[in-house]
Amino acid sequence: MPLKVHQSAPDFTLPSTSGQHFKLSRDLANQPGIIYFYPKDFTPGCTQEACSFRNSFSFFRDLNITVVGISRDSIDSHQKFKGQYRLPFELLSDSDGKVAKAYDALVPFLKVVRRVTYLLDANHKIAAVYENMFGAEKHIQQMIASVKKTS
Repeated sequence: MPLKVHQSAPDFTLPSTSGQHFKLSRDLANQPGIIYFYPKDFTPGCTQEACSFRNSFSFFRDLNITVVGISRDSIDSHQKFKGQYRLPFELLSDSDGKVAKAYDALVPFLKVVRRVTYLLDANHKIAAVYENMFGAEKHIQQMIASVKKTS
């Protein structure tokens, strides 16, 4: 089960495709954000999800909502994935799965990241959450609907 609405989002620091380390409390200070966890670069569902976020990126950017994707893939893999699909947002490498575990996005025993998306408010409280392993495009639809409700 993913974290619940109104819970505080756990702070974390992870390597980013920007070449820097992304720290939630620093890089999204007083800003809303979307954190989406996904299983693996270049797989059909994950590619569809990333491209859907890319195609809707201007909606989130215009509302000053930062989007970041997190999987256990390496920064090298993320760089290739981001480049091939022209993703305008950062991908973060959670190689040991600790952040996914903190967000209840890690399948126990298998250590595979589940497809879970969180909308955080400016105070980093969870404003919305959506989990669906197979409906990749629904994550973006749900986040847009959630943002419209809170705007």
